[in-house]
Amino acid sequence: MAIYIIFGILMFGVLIFIHELGHFLAAKKCGVGIYEFAIGMGPKILSRKGKDGVIYSLRLFPIGGFVSMHGEDDDKNIQNDETSLAKKPIWQRFIVISAGAVMNILLGLIITAFLVIFGGDLLSTKVDEFFVVNKDGVPYTEDFQGLKPGDEIIKVGSRRINIRHDLVYEAMNIVDEPRDLVVIRDGEKVLIEDFYFPTIIDRGIKFGTANFFIPTVLQKTPLEVIKQTFCQSLSVLRAIWTSLIDTVKGRYGAEAISGPVGVVSEMKEVEETGGITSLFFMMMVISMNLGIVNLLPFPALDGGRLLFLIIEAIRKKPASPKIEAAVNTAGLVILMALMLFVTFNDITKLL
Repeated sequence: MAIYIIFGILMFGVLIFIHELGHFLAAKKCGVGIYEFAIGMGPKILSRKGKDGVIYSLRLFPIGGFVSMHGEDDDKNIQNDETSLAKKPIWQRFIVISAGAVMNILLGLIITAFLVIFGGDLLSTKVDEFFVVNKDGVPYTEDFQGLKPGDEIIKVGSRRINIRHDLVYEAMNIVDEPRDLVVIRDGEKVLIEDFYFPTIIDRGIKFGTANFFIPTVLQKTPLEVIKQTFCQSLSVLRAIWTSLIDTVKGRYGAEAISGPVGVVSEMKEVEETGGITSLFFMMMVISMNLGIVNLLPFPALDGGRLLFLIIEAIRKKPASPKIEAAVNTAGLVILMALMLFVTFNDITKLL
């Protein structure tokens, strides 16, 4: 387990570094002064002042990081300085604040490209053969609810299917509900009405599955690699957004939510079942998840700060620094409480 703890710390360290590097580079480009660029929280372990006047530090607890900028968080001593973040145009502040989340999403895109190029086979949505069996235990060979070998699935309900990831994620969210399929059969579009995806139960949660047929394998041409990279990334982003909505709706209980401890505990199982590529896939999903969550309009997150900028643009004047600070402090307290709850939940699942 120790090796997975080390890998987990390194992984989260990289994700945090990339996130804060986004803020740092954007701030530098926009001429915002920077006091400190820190990885981790708590007491400093290592600290060095660069030639640019910025303090670069590594802190004890690997649970976050920050870029401390001039004019940030009601820094009255430099609010009117030309290097102050508060004095920059709204569009520049928007770039600086959103840059961290954007960098996490870009990292996810880069990891996806790596997995597409060096990972396993690229699978299509074209049916090669079925391996699902009927109620008598006999495999389907020629027809499964109207779907036939050679059919290429291009649409599920109203959702366009570009790659197999689209089909997998769409099927996951369909539980015991029929959907119309559109397939390409012998060069023509064919409608298959009221198709039911088989279901599975994982950790007490019921999902639909597309793993009832063997798909054909695609060649890794440059154009296919580019298509798969972008389409897979979009599928993951959509899946993250959908899962957030489903969590709020109550589809997923507390047992399905994991924090850093839970992620580390999952690494051993992931590595044993899928190898190193599965660990990188996990890192990609977490990176994109970090980017999406940080853009949510919640106090203390980057999205909460962006919301204040939008309000400022509408009102033509900034919100009261005291009000903004109070809202962000309350949001931070809620996030810390949630972190403690998730960590406790992870530990109880390990016991």
